[in-house]
Amino acid sequence: MKTLKDIKVGERATVVRLHGAGAVKHRIMDMGVTKGTEIFIRKVAPLGDPVEVTVRGYELSIRKVDAETIEVV
Repeated sequence: MKTLKDIKVGERATVVRLHGAGAVKHRIMDMGVTKGTEIFIRKVAPLGDPVEVTVRGYELSIRKVDAETIEVV
């Protein structure tokens, strides 16, 4: 299983599935990260947290813990 955390800066990935449950999963979905959405990795902070991505035309910062719950191809 490949997660958003595994994608390198400058690459694109498509969301396959969101793992996790409850409020965290709903918060990620509310930010526009849903199945089939393309995500572009813009930057990764020096210590690896957070990850800055482009989703649906806007920039978003995602914590590494949350990026591990987003399965991509």
